[in-house]
Amino acid sequence: MRDNVLIEVKGLKKHYKEGTIHALDGVDMEIGRGEVIVIIGPSGSGKSTFLRSLNLLELPTSGEIYFEGIDINAPHVNINKHRQKMGMVFQHFNLFPNMTVLGNMTLGPRKLLKKSKAEAEATAKELLEIVGLSDRADSYPSQLSGGQKQRIAIVRALCMEPDVMLFDEPTSALDPEMVGEVLDVMKRLAKEGMTMVVVTHEMGFAREVGSRVVFMDGGTVIEQGTPSEIFDNPKSDRLKSFLAKVL
Repeated sequence: MRDNVLIEVKGLKKHYKEGTIHALDGVDMEIGRGEVIVIIGPSGSGKSTFLRSLNLLELPTSGEIYFEGIDINAPHVNINKHRQKMGMVFQHFNLFPNMTVLGNMTLGPRKLLKKSKAEAEATAKELLEIVGLSDRADSYPSQLSGGQKQRIAIVRALCMEPDVMLFDEPTSALDPEMVGEVLDVMKRLAKEGMTMVVVTHEMGFAREVGSRVVFMDGGTVIEQGTPSEIFDNPKSDRLKSFLAKVL
């Protein structure tokens, strides 16, 4: 395993319905520190299953997942400890409706990282400033737009000081005019060197921000390369056909 590899996946398989459905069918991948891996592909290609397997929200049927050198799928590994270092942002925002924005953001750091209230709130307010929502600290989720909720979901994950951020189609539930404000936050993270794995349908984002684009179909990686290699010079017929429909 190379020194700068943060996550290494070997032979990852996920089967459902007694093995009749192969959501993942032998995926190998290395994710280096500071890389932005953007995963594209048709619906049902295994993208989200792969992403959710990285922190064992999906338990693999077989295969190995090394995070910072530790096989997190091995028995006796405390997965919750490793999950603390993996920020996860879903399609839907999963904010606690009965808590303010500040309450949502400081809950994890206070409970899991044992930060003081003052310390957790200082970090949260700093991050809210960065995403342009410092005036929303005392608002409740029901008072926010979809784009605002998703930006809060991102900075809530950042409050845990993760080593990698996993994004599962973070803009697909948003109105089109709100997509840009969320992508801007993600672009900023990428510029700051955050390791990111992003499942998305936003091809413009993949081209502009991805250090590597991975095309999945049928539970396997069909092709991967730089954005230029994938979008300007696709090799497989399957990728050519996919791009013809989405670009």
